[in-house]
Amino acid sequence: MNGDKRRKKKEKAAESAASLIKDGMVVGLGSGSTAEFVIRRIGERIKEEGLELLGVPTSLRTEMLAIECGIPITSLSEHPSLHMCIDGADQVDSQLNLIKGGWGSHTREKIVSYATKKLVICVEEDKMAEMLNKPVPLEVLPYAVKIVERQVKELGGVSVLRAEGNRGGYFVTENGNLIIDADFGIIKNPDEMSIALSSVVGCIEHGIFTNATEVHVGDEKGVKVLKK
Repeated sequence: MNGDKRRKKKEKAAESAASLIKDGMVVGLGSGSTAEFVIRRIGERIKEEGLELLGVPTSLRTEMLAIECGIPITSLSEHPSLHMCIDGADQVDSQLNLIKGGWGSHTREKIVSYATKKLVICVEEDKMAEMLNKPVPLEVLPYAVKIVERQVKELGGVSVLRAEGNRGGYFVTENGNLIIDADFGIIKNPDEMSIALSSVVGCIEHGIFTNATEVHVGDEKGVKVLKK
């Protein structure tokens, strides 16, 4: 039952965010379970309303789902400036800072998020917290894993190299890199931590996002829209 309730909250948030899409937009399409609800809803709107738009996917899985849903695909090379990006998050704090990267797509997600005029996040209420405290995903060059772990320790964090489910081996990103989940406990200053992690040698990108425009939060009653 809890799983069904959570799914409904995600769907509410996704539908609310997808309602922002207008005809003629070029839209960044996030990765993850909630983003997939958004993509399916956008596909429905294309069929129902005849919307014309283009999508920039942040992962191969997102791209394949978008094609399946009838969303025409483009790239940042063709459209380096987007009208909007809609994505999910693993955690959102009271200032709308985010932790992302549970699906290992945060490098491309961050690139797309900085190409857009408006970053819209949709989550269920369980993802909200006063302060960020989840481990921060770091996409790391395989060659640099031990060096990154040392630097994370110097910043006060504990590193765990992400495994590939129950199949053994390590999680490999679409970019051919590994993921370190770095636990810093409560992150009191996300901006400061973001800058520090951006300086870690061997880390391609980290999962702290500080550029969300608004967050659609699904709960049992409906959707709350939080804005900066």
